[in-house]
Amino acid sequence: MRKVVSLFLIILFSTLALINPIYATEREIVTLGSDLTPSQQQEMLKYFGVEGKQVKIIKVTNEEERKYLEGLVPGREIGTRAISSAYLQLLPEGEGILVDTHNITWVSKEMYANAMITAGIKDARVVVAAPFKVSGTAALTGIMKAFEEATGKKLSEEAKKTANEELVITGKLAEKVGEEKAAELLEKVKKEVIEKRLTNENEIANVIKEVASKLNINLTEDQISQIVQLMKKINQLNLDIETVKKQLEKIGADVEKIKKTVEENKGILQKILKAIQGFLDWLFSLFR
Repeated sequence: MRKVVSLFLIILFSTLALINPIYATEREIVTLGSDLTPSQQQEMLKYFGVEGKQVKIIKVTNEEERKYLEGLVPGREIGTRAISSAYLQLLPEGEGILVDTHNITWVSKEMYANAMITAGIKDARVVVAAPFKVSGTAALTGIMKAFEEATGKKLSEEAKKTANEELVITGKLAEKVGEEKAAELLEKVKKEVIEKRLTNENEIANVIKEVASKLNINLTEDQISQIVQLMKKINQLNLDIETVKKQLEKIGADVEKIKKTVEENKGILQKILKAIQGFLDWLFSLFR
């Protein structure tokens, strides 16, 4: 019997060693706008493909959203209710940022991804959604809150403010040149500013004009000035250029494919736990 128990312990610890890496990739957080009705909350959970018992749910208030957006956008655009919701899942190191959206009209997934990296978020799959069409500007607050909850680490307040400013500036530019071009402009400029550690305003302005020219974007002096000041703030965050590049690599990846892989990993974990339970039942039956 001792040999049987010893064998079981060896199997158990070996199995736990396998479970831990799988479990580490399944840390999921859902943030729900605090002004959603109970039925709307259920609608969001259903869209995210989770049940309330499966994930940790945290609420985001309108006051929290306003903390980072006031002064950047008119109060009427922020609204008085917290509606936007988000699902965040931590991914293995090096997987980068993956974003999908639903009923979000003003912010594209590329804009979210760029702002998330500025905030210090990495290796995460994020789905931003609402039960009806909303701008999506306030959702970044929920994403940041979810990441902090999932990792147990606080993001820099300066980084969070700068990330929101980046999101708003990109969104306003998108109204003039389109979401794709606006996001690409900010991404390319940011990468060059970080890589070259540019601090001189004229040098940053020249980079902005050069990138804009290549993308056939005509910028006003005011737009250039806004982006220059934003880039100066981003440069002060000491972001690593290789990390930035790596995190953006898979932004266009198929989110459904990633979701399928995660579900398969969950299936493996459940099978392992079921096998352990079966072994325990057999072992205990020997002592009856």
